Amino acid sequence: MSWIERLGLSVPLVQAPMAGVSTPALAAAVCNAGALGSIGVGATDAAGARAMIAAVRESTRSAFNVNLFVHTPPVADPVLEAAWLAWLAPSFAAFGAAPPQTLRSPYTSFADDPAMLDMLLHTRPPVVSFHFGLPAAPVVTALKQAGILLLATATSLDEARMAQAAGMDAIVAQGIEAGGHRGVFDPRGPDDALGTLALVRLLVRQCACPVIAAGGIMDGAGIAAALDLGAIAAQLGTAFIPCPESAADAAYRQALAGPGAFHTRLTRLVSGRPARCLANRFTALAEQAPPTPPDYPIAYDAGKALNAAAKARGEHGFGAQWAGQGAPLARAMPAAELVATLNREIHEARTPAL
Repeated sequence: MSWIERLGLSVPLVQAPMAGVSTPALAAAVCNAGALGSIGVGATDAAGARAMIAAVRESTRSAFNVNLFVHTPPVADPVLEAAWLAWLAPSFAAFGAAPPQTLRSPYTSFADDPAMLDMLLHTRPPVVSFHFGLPAAPVVTALKQAGILLLATATSLDEARMAQAAGMDAIVAQGIEAGGHRGVFDPRGPDDALGTLALVRLLVRQCACPVIAAGGIMDGAGIAAALDLGAIAAQLGTAFIPCPESAADAAYRQALAGPGAFHTRLTRLVSGRPARCLANRFTALAEQAPPTPPDYPIAYDAGKALNAAAKARGEHGFGAQWAGQGAPLARAMPAAELVATLNREIHEARTPAL
């Protein structure tokens, strides 16, 4: 039985687990339309994740995906953090605010969160996926023994081989075009920045695990192309941001529909890890010779504080407006309608012209 058949999917599509954007309502709507809906719980604790899982299950009986961050725990560096806050101080001052005196780490890595593991083993979501790295072998074993299918993001062949060796059931091949955080295991190491097309084909040829294509795909023609390259499905994130079920605020939606969608930027400024977002006032700070940001997610603490100060004065250009390079192709419609549209486009793209 194939991975798609095991999950009962009728559409070879995964809605990306965008933490803070992909709500239980969005995931459930996608699931009920025949694709794999996802929630991202890397920005909450075990209790919050449990509530999100329960909310999904209240609205669907279909399989869904729960995504976790497995980043290397940050190393606090008071000197580096002070320099970062000093560099951001003028931006805070522009909105009549002062930067925080100290920074904290707002997100706990799944690698250091036994309560999250206990919750997953108790609730047993059908699919669990990992971003930024892989959990320890005993954790993988425990989840698989609970009957949970496991996915992991890979941005290179080396990462994909590690994911396969760790026992992942499928690999999400994240191309450089993708919106949001790069899934690189080591953000300070070299990054070949492979595009989705090249990465998918490379992993299909070199790995035994099924491959899910991710990055810059926005319509059924793109999904069909990924399938033709050997992927079993495609993961789309930016395409679902305009859906009414997403948690994107009005400013985010407006920016995605504006000229900034044609100019995404890969930046570390927001969180300390490379991530692709819409060009805005935050990304423009790169022109001011920034110092080395603190480790992820400590740097995110400063980014969130600056965004809050700016929003309090009516400025929305400092938000984490994640988006992939296909952003101009985004379409605003309910999630179920989008899935149906994508499925129709897949069949149209793969049906030979008479």
